[in-house]
Amino acid sequence: MKYMLLIWNRPGFVEELSEEERNAIFGEVDVIMKELTESGELVGGEALAHPAQTRTVRSGAGGTEITDGPFLESKEQFAGYLTVDCETPERAAEIAARWPDVRHGVGVLEVRPVMEQAGTEM
Repeated sequence: MKYMLLIWNRPGFVEELSEEERNAIFGEVDVIMKELTESGELVGGEALAHPAQTRTVRSGAGGTEITDGPFLESKEQFAGYLTVDCETPERAAEIAARWPDVRHGVGVLEVRPVMEQAGTEM
């Protein structure tokens, strides 16, 4: 089954790190990505642009509203995602637990099963 690992972290935390700390964190990401590629579990993933570049689209009283920014009531913002193909949800959670944002206390990963187009497997 495919799982999407949604990465939530605090915008700007990377800029607060020393170059050594940044290199260490990105090195951890590289190790995990290499392992997932070699095991065949990595389906894909991307980092997202800064939340200031976000547009939120919602239905409002006067029709569709488009506003700048995510405007969530949260310190964390959606920062990126990985899609992995694992045998169990426990394996997907194990991968998420190894992610540096989680291990260093600067973010969380949300693990969600990906529904196939028919959506009947849930």
